[in-house]
Amino acid sequence: MVYLSGKISSTMSRWLSKIFKGFSHNASDRHYHGNYGEDPNYYAPSTSGAVWSERENEDIDRAIALSLSEERQNGKFVTDNETQLEEDEQLARAIQESLNVESPPQYGYGYGNGNAYQGNLYQPVPVQFPMGYRICAGCNTEIGHGRFLNCLNAFWHPECFRCHACNLPISDYEFSMSGNYRYHKSCYKERYHPKCDVCKYFIPTNPAGLIEYRAHPFWVQKYCPSHEHDGTPRCCSCERMEPRDTGYVALSDGRKLCLECLDSAIMDTNQCQPIYLDIREFYESLNMRVEQHVPLLLVERQALNEAREGEKNGHYHMPETRGLCLSEEQTVSRILRRPRFGARNWAMDMVTEPYKLTRRCEVTAILVLFGLPRLLTGSILAHEMMHAWMRLKGFQHLSQDVEEGICQVLAYMWLETQLQTGSGSNVASSSALRASKQGVRSPFERKLGEFFKHQIESDTSPVYGDGFRIGHRAVQKYGLQSTLDHIRMTGRFPY
Repeated sequence: MVYLSGKISSTMSRWLSKIFKGFSHNASDRHYHGNYGEDPNYYAPSTSGAVWSERENEDIDRAIALSLSEERQNGKFVTDNETQLEEDEQLARAIQESLNVESPPQYGYGYGNGNAYQGNLYQPVPVQFPMGYRICAGCNTEIGHGRFLNCLNAFWHPECFRCHACNLPISDYEFSMSGNYRYHKSCYKERYHPKCDVCKYFIPTNPAGLIEYRAHPFWVQKYCPSHEHDGTPRCCSCERMEPRDTGYVALSDGRKLCLECLDSAIMDTNQCQPIYLDIREFYESLNMRVEQHVPLLLVERQALNEAREGEKNGHYHMPETRGLCLSEEQTVSRILRRPRFGARNWAMDMVTEPYKLTRRCEVTAILVLFGLPRLLTGSILAHEMMHAWMRLKGFQHLSQDVEEGICQVLAYMWLETQLQTGSGSNVASSSALRASKQGVRSPFERKLGEFFKHQIESDTSPVYGDGFRIGHRAVQKYGLQSTLDHIRMTGRFPY
């Protein structure tokens, strides 16, 4: 602001009073109206003085001209009063120039902690503030005269109003808030807007303006809804979608396997034999010894489906069967040598051979789908072994929910022995000891085991899911042996 001393002519005083009165009225009548969703608070920057419009500048010029004209008409504009005239002109121009302060960049609204990352919105509102003593909320020094911002109930030097992420001044028309922190819109989006775990792009908003995505219930893998319909493959073991930057392994029967599940995958019949022995020991620890030797074959999907068609009886878990307990004589193609993985992670050079099943008892073989992680292969084998045990022990004419439910209970119990770290459990302790001798499991393999348990627990199938939950409650309440005795006598779970 420029200060000038001197007298102001009466005419000049009247015109200036009229102009300032009009300006004060105009400034006080300015309002901003807008819809900001759920947040009713609006914050706005301001300058150190009022910003004059072109019309108001013309009013001041007109006041100067009319003042001079009146002086001439009244005979008061004489040579002796030239000094007074120059002072009036200087004062008018000084007032006009001092009030024409350059306005600062506008600051506004963005996204904060609202629903679906909508956040709090901020947009500038023209406000006239009186001159006075102001402290910058950024550097805690006096702002003085010149440009300043009035945002978030505080005053700021423009260079002190900075982004919490990149620490650069915010000079955009809009900015974002998260809690008490300020962000550039781009910095806020990079930090808080969710990205798709499959395509790695920001998840788009739906027609309602909300961020909509899908998430796996266990792995919490977030992805765009479109990937459910664009052919993006899933891992046949953990069910996670294949990220664009990570190639899954393609098995010979068309399934895809992620690299983490591949680390512990069982690929041929010989590799599966140690798990088979572990399952037999697990059953012996429960006083459920399987007397007969039941062949175990690791097979491809096609061979498993063909063997299923050859069975007269049986219920199969959809959408894909991963294990079978056979009772009929037939020839099955088993995997003799594991494949190797060549270009583009394709399985190659896998060797299979036909294997003829001979009926010596009620069970001819157990088939398990190849290429699954050890814990999943073991849980499938434990399930099918229960089918074999019940057939060999004369359990007949059981309903599907009872038979499949108790088989799922045994698979679940085996998984628990594999995941327990202490020796406090008195159930299947020898199986747990055997698992501990095989080495410490990686964090991912333990997570994978928890996922397989979660699959059994949350299965929505009336046969496998409901059957497991009823059977599990019965075993917890009455014990395994009492539950099996009740099933043998009544064909139902005890309540």
